Amino acid sequence: MFDLTGKVIVITGGAGLLGEKHAEAVAEFGAKPVILDLFQAKSEAVAERIRDQYGVEAIGLAIDITSEEQIIGSCKLLLDKFGKIDVLINNAANNPKVENGKKGKSFSRLENFDLELWDQDLMVGLTGSFLSAKHFGYAISQNPNGGVILNISSDLGLIAPDQRIYRKEGVSEEQQPVKPVTYSVIKHGIIGLTKYLATYWADQGVRCNALAPAGVYNNQPEEFVQSLSKLIPLGRMARRDEYKAAIQFLVSEASSYMTGTVLVMDGGRSAW
Repeated sequence: MFDLTGKVIVITGGAGLLGEKHAEAVAEFGAKPVILDLFQAKSEAVAERIRDQYGVEAIGLAIDITSEEQIIGSCKLLLDKFGKIDVLINNAANNPKVENGKKGKSFSRLENFDLELWDQDLMVGLTGSFLSAKHFGYAISQNPNGGVILNISSDLGLIAPDQRIYRKEGVSEEQQPVKPVTYSVIKHGIIGLTKYLATYWADQGVRCNALAPAGVYNNQPEEFVQSLSKLIPLGRMARRDEYKAAIQFLVSEASSYMTGTVLVMDGGRSAW
């Protein structure tokens, strides 16, 4: 039921921290991952490693998912090459940083957050996912047996960021760094998009679910890691490869009667 042999699986943000792991996950079961990212060199480097390591066909393409024209072009290219698209993994998103801007101004705080940054983040995280679903998802809906759309949300698509983990000693309240508003809003929105898509092409065999992962350890400052880990019942952040089996389940026939659902893998954080 986990067999993905010959499946063409499009992964946006496929050269990123988790996107590369998603590509590994589907390649392990015989799929043909299509790595979409902003830069051709990065996309192709991931695809080349996947080909060498797993012996499957994989390609890397440079694409700006906020450009409908580029998405249309990529979709046509893939349909010309493979004749179909089976799965879309909407993974691409900005991850706005928690840091001070010029002159020590905490740009991440809501009262300082720039409209241009809001627009940029939503364009990638929500508009990009919508456009990808509009075109790649439509192609999936034209398959005789449909296929799968998997949206990557977050634990912050279910709960608000706990701003206490970002606090700095000796810093005034108006300068305290926070997790910017856009990340949580986008990840909540991704869940709404998931439910919409799950019901939109259901009669054509297209399932849509969301994965809500927690923070992944990536050499963050020890103080931050400890503060976050205290909020998680399992007492630690996720490892980079801990979501691979969930990806395999959600894009395969193993989850054939599952749609419109959010699979939460957050170490128990949202249970508290």
